[in-house]
Amino acid sequence: MGLVTCRSCNRVWDAGTEACGRCGHHLRSRDEQSLQRVWAWWIMGFACYIPANLYPMLQTRTLVSVQADTIIGGAVELFHQGSIGVAAIILFASVAIPVGKFLAIAFLALSVVRPSRVSPHQRTILYEVVEYIGRWSMIDIFVVAIMSSLVQLNTIAAVNPGIASLFFALSVVFTMLSAQAFDSRLIWDAQAEAMDKVE
Repeated sequence: MGLVTCRSCNRVWDAGTEACGRCGHHLRSRDEQSLQRVWAWWIMGFACYIPANLYPMLQTRTLVSVQADTIIGGAVELFHQGSIGVAAIILFASVAIPVGKFLAIAFLALSVVRPSRVSPHQRTILYEVVEYIGRWSMIDIFVVAIMSSLVQLNTIAAVNPGIASLFFALSVVFTMLSAQAFDSRLIWDAQAEAMDKVE
């Protein structure tokens, strides 16, 4: 439409305007560094997700034993105790959603530099879904925090968060930042460029 929005004060100006007349902020139509930030945050998130699954998420100490469970190990333990629903929720929120987010963000970032058979509209919906469900990946951290605060019976029993909870929280934060760094307008720019090449 020949317009550009100031990222500082949201005032709209004609395309080609160098600086915002209201706040003096430099105007640019697209974020040129978007994909670099997407991949940087994505790599950090993936690097944190690996130890989040290898180290214990929760450590349960009683008078007679100490038990440390990873995310998947804890879900399997809940399954064996008959809590199939809770185990399924933990696996979905702590394994399926994060892995799905990693795959979706990588697909979106690659789709703007390489041709894709998925329509721009579908990719935009995928981006909105990834942004929306990002915060729900923290459910595992909430469970650990609640259990740690409720089960503190001094010498009888105690539940403490494991080191994996820190890595998992960092992984969620980094993937959220990766999704937010993605400029979804690049999807439509790539489509316009592909149409120009066809013509």
